[in-house]
Formats: sequence, C-alpha cells, structure tokens
Amino acid sequence: MADLSGKTLFGKTLFGKTLFGKTLFISGASRGIGKAIALRAAADGANIAIAAKTAEPNPKLPGTIYSAAEEIEAAGGRALPLQVDIRDGEQVQAAVEKTVAAFGGIDILINNASAISLTPTLATPLKKFDLMWGVNARGTFACSQACLPYLQKAANPHILTLSPPLNLDPKWFQHHVAYTIAKYGMSLAVLGMAEEFRADGIAVNALWPRTVVLTAALAMLGGMSPPRNCRKPEIVADAAHAILTRDSRAYTGNFAIDEDVLREEGITDFEPYAVEPGQPLHPDLFLGDTPAEYFGRD
Repeated sequence: MADLSGKTLFGKTLFGKTLFGKTLFISGASRGIGKAIALRAAADGANIAIAAKTAEPNPKLPGTIYSAAEEIEAAGGRALPLQVDIRDGEQVQAAVEKTVAAFGGIDILINNASAISLTPTLATPLKKFDLMWGVNARGTFACSQACLPYLQKAANPHILTLSPPLNLDPKWFQHHVAYTIAKYGMSLAVLGMAEEFRADGIAVNALWPRTVVLTAALAMLGGMSPPRNCRKPEIVADAAHAILTRDSRAYTGNFAIDEDVLREEGITDFEPYAVEPGQPLHPDLFLGDTPAEYFGRD
C-alpha cells in the first residue's frame, strides 16, 4: 500500500475526522457502495439504519440487511436493519421513525439505492421504466422528504446522493434513455434541494465515481466492465466520509467526483483502490467518453 503520510485507507484514522455518534440512514446499504459507506462510518462508531429490500439471501446478489448489520457491528458501529421498499412512501416514513426511536435522530441521509437497465427505448418495458423511476428519482425524493424534518434539527446535517453530474451530451441518453432520465432525476433533486435547504444549513450533495466500481450489481449487467478494469467500493466510501465530515453550511450543492474529493484531502495515489493495480480503468457512465464495453460492442 502506498505511503499516505500517516493516513489510513479503509480505516478509522483517514483524514483525522470522525462520524462518531452520528446516525446515518442509508438506502440500499445491504451491499455494494451503500454497505461500504456504512462500514466506513461504522469504523468511527456511527449508528447505521440499513434501509434495503433484501431480507432473504439471493444467490445472484449476496448480502441482506441482517448480514450487513452483522458486518457494521463488527466494524464498530450500531446497526438497525430495516426492510424497506423505498418506492413505498409509508414504508420509508415508518423506517425513518424507527431510526429516530432507536438512535434519537438522523444526522445524515445517503440516497444510494438505485435500479439500472442499460437498455434502449424499444427494449425497455414500462415495468422496468417504472422500477428505475420509482427507486431512483421517486425513492430519493421520498427518503429526503421523510428525513428532512430530523435533519433540520441536526448539528451538521448532510444529504449525500449517489448520482452523476448533469451532463446533457446526447451520448448519455442515446443508448439508455430510460435509465438516464431516472438517474438524472436523483441529480435534479440534489440541485433543487441544495438551494431549498441552504438557509437551514443542510448540505445536499451528489457523489459519483470517476471509474467503474466493482459490485455484485455490476456483475449482473453482463460484463459491462471486467473486474480488472474497476475500483473497489471503498474509494467511494472514503470520499463520502470526507464530504460527510465537512461543514454542512460551507459545502453544499456540489456534484463531486470521488477522486477529486480525495485529492482535496491529500490523497493522490489511488492504486490501493484498484481491483488489479496497474490495469487500465474504465471511466464510469456520464463521465468522459463512452467505452464500447458498456454496450457490448466491438
């Protein structure tokens, strides 16, 4: 591992800042990036509400709210597993109230849950469109709306949404217009709520990885990007930690990229985050050029 001048990757001392005692409500925290963010906060001694659908093991997508809870508590945090379909506003509200009852409030909301189908218009059933819109745009709005009354009472409140910068280049719509519309719905919520709640001191930001991140969900996309060309979810988790420990009144309305955030914290060597150090990395969707691998073309 590279010398990071006393900083520790994937550990408690990174950046010298802490989320100790903070309560995070994280959608989709049973696996992938959401779980990585939860584990990073748990290492500080944070409280984590795991708001996700998976309560029973799925052979295609490993990880449940209960297995994530065990990992979070083993990492040093307190966990509250909550089976929630964020498309259902009543379920979201009930989960938020359970979180407040368990931990006394909510300091941070992570809008991580997302549905993806990189399909063109004629190959996207309306049922799939509704799923992506319901989870991505509507779910982000529902979770934000339910958490905001408690965030307004928090000392350093943050909403962090895992969504891309708003890039209107047609190439990001051409091959998967339904997904782009749904994902940009999350980003538009960031854009609007950052201004709406700026006077309340609630930071509302987006975070997106510079390169493709290896998760179980990625594997289900049929080789969109080989693992050797990806980074680990921990790079996003460390960037999220850096944002969430910043002053909410001084840092809001940003569409942050994980690499840029880490550079601001003094990290310049990203090889430890690579699945296979030394391999070329594929840029993520909505950034740079469109890699042919995303669409299975030669």
